[in-house]
Order: sequence, then C-alpha cells, then structure tokens
Amino acid sequence: MKIQLRYFASIREAVGTGSESLDTAAGTLAVLRDELIARGGGYAEALARGRAVRVSLNQTMTDEAAALSEGAEVAFFPPVTGG
Repeated sequence: MKIQLRYFASIREAVGTGSESLDTAAGTLAVLRDELIARGGGYAEALARGRAVRVSLNQTMTDEAAALSEGAEVAFFPPVTGG
C-alpha cells in the first residue's frame, strides 16, 4: 500500500527530508517504524527503539499498535518539551 510520511524537527534533520511517499506492506505503525529503522543511517538513529518518538496517524496521536491503511498519513516527531 502507498502511504505518506512526514518527519518533524530533529527527525526531519536526521533523515534529510520533511516528507516522502512510501510503498509498504507494514500492517501497523510498529512494523513501519522497524522498516524505516532498517534503512540505516539517519532513519536508524532518529527512530531507534530506545528513543522517544511520537507518532500520529491521519493527524491523530496514536500508539504503534495502530493499523495502517492505503493512503494513510503517518507523522513522526520528537516529544515536545516546554517550560
């Protein structure tokens, strides 16, 4: 299936793009994240399992158990801190 990916802040800087289209067979966000980590380089660094990463599916915050569907928009971003 084809999905749209968006990357924000330090994740965007690490992967070198703010968005991309991807053909994937991943059924969940967790599998998608592992697929991106397997690309290596900035993807592996920014999305590593030990790092805090927030994810949204179709502009709704969710966890990685959420199911993907054709045309979905997935966004990855670091947690926001403030003071």
